[in-house]
Amino acid sequence: MAETRYQQLVDELTAQIRSGRLPPGTRLPTHRLLAQRHGVALVTASRAYARLAELGLVSGEVGRGTFVREVALPRDLGLDQQAVAAGLVDLNFNYPSLPGQADLLRAALRQVAASGELEPLLRYAPHGGRPHERACVARHLAARGVEADAAQVMIVDGAQQGLAVTVLALLKPGDVVALDALTYPGFKVLAEMQRLELAPLPALGQGFDPDALERLCQRRRVRALYTMPTLHNPLGWVMSESRRRRVAAICRRHGVLVIEDAAYAFLAPEAAPPLAALAPESTVYVSGLSKSVATGLRFGFVAAPPPWVAKIERAIRATTWSTPGLTTAIACQWLDDGTVERLESEKRADARSRQQIAAQALAGLRCVRHPASYFVWLPLPEETRADRVAAALMQEGVSVSTAEPFAATRHVPHAIRLALGSVPPHSLRAALGTVRRVVEAQSC
Repeated sequence: MAETRYQQLVDELTAQIRSGRLPPGTRLPTHRLLAQRHGVALVTASRAYARLAELGLVSGEVGRGTFVREVALPRDLGLDQQAVAAGLVDLNFNYPSLPGQADLLRAALRQVAASGELEPLLRYAPHGGRPHERACVARHLAARGVEADAAQVMIVDGAQQGLAVTVLALLKPGDVVALDALTYPGFKVLAEMQRLELAPLPALGQGFDPDALERLCQRRRVRALYTMPTLHNPLGWVMSESRRRRVAAICRRHGVLVIEDAAYAFLAPEAAPPLAALAPESTVYVSGLSKSVATGLRFGFVAAPPPWVAKIERAIRATTWSTPGLTTAIACQWLDDGTVERLESEKRADARSRQQIAAQALAGLRCVRHPASYFVWLPLPEETRADRVAAALMQEGVSVSTAEPFAATRHVPHAIRLALGSVPPHSLRAALGTVRRVVEAQSC
């Protein structure tokens, strides 16, 4: 009987939300009041709200209550890429590209075709890449402050796979992983699949609070720290050298593995040394060429301390078996001939130009951003709901991400992230103008 009342309550509330009788933003009764109104046990009311949250129909906010979500939005907007309809301006995902990159690819393909023996590209490569390819990446990393022998470098299918094989190889279900309270959604997905326990760290200036990490390590057995010290996504932080050294010391003292995500680090070449340089014995450095060259290239790399290399190679074997020959040949060619370095320089200039457009278009709104990054974090005014802003923007033909996919805490801030790298500058200016108009209208 209790199960029947539970399902009836879920069905009734679902119908009211989907029909619009409970419009987006409606504050629902407390669990106790809902139980009283419908004559059910408190646990039944709580289960019903939990089920509605699983369906993406409501969201609970600590200290405020349970609210109806905007059901016109795709669930977890910003994580599951939707097909971009004709005329829809995508400020949700970053896939920065420069004019002429397609011609670079044509030339590279011709050069590979004329370079001699192609037969090896049709066969399996060693797990993590051939020795000369790993040496090529090691030279690239050395120029960025990461000193690693070629044998410590492994080539993977993009930085996301680099994170995946690192997690698969070095962490196990139940491990505690410290990370920023707002973090890269892709790592959250990995943590959920591997059943890791995430321990979010509060922000303090340009990065997380090291004192909070120290207290956490004293209280819990923290297995790993996942961090983006250079060009944090979504906040654009660049951690100072003194804070990096403190974090490295804390992790060394407590035996914490550091997973350093440097996907956007090329945008801040003036940054302090990476954690992989400050704590090389305990840091796995993960990056790739998706943002600096092209998202479709799917070329990433992992640099790890020698004791962990075999484990990560085994994880590569268990997932993709070997590196893709043609992609790796092109990427290494571009690393060696200076193409990657040139593209990175041009994209830094492109990102700065787009940030200037954002500064003008969003003047007066509170923004968190780095002057050379490809994204803007836009906290919303008090009582302005992010899902309603995102839904209103979708109606205007602009796709943005809410804070939900980035939040590692139960409390999700009302904010939106604006990706600046996927549309032409003139379209970007107009779209950001629409963002400002909608935010101001929703805040009235």
